[in-house]
Amino acid sequence: MRSDAPEAINGGVAIYRGHGPQESDMSPQRIIGAVVLVAGVVLLLVGLNASSSVADQVSETFTGRFTKATTWYIIAGIVIGVAGLLMLAFGGRSSRASE
Repeated sequence: MRSDAPEAINGGVAIYRGHGPQESDMSPQRIIGAVVLVAGVVLLLVGLNASSSVADQVSETFTGRFTKATTWYIIAGIVIGVAGLLMLAFGGRSSRASE
């Protein structure tokens, strides 16, 4: 018997074992990880958008680098995005493995 087959059919509604509302694959750590990942992507996009502004283009022309604010947005976006990705990938795995 296939593992994804319904356990019983009750009044036309298939009941799948292990897929009830009380069980979820999303732990709080993974939900926070998704939010942190989105925040990191937003910061990265703000930094990349700011890097093409007139002020940053002039700064880059004379100094060879972006302004400090733009650089921090890009760095923070990358770091926070990676942290969110790691939380999303590995968050809450230890509690599920013991069950």
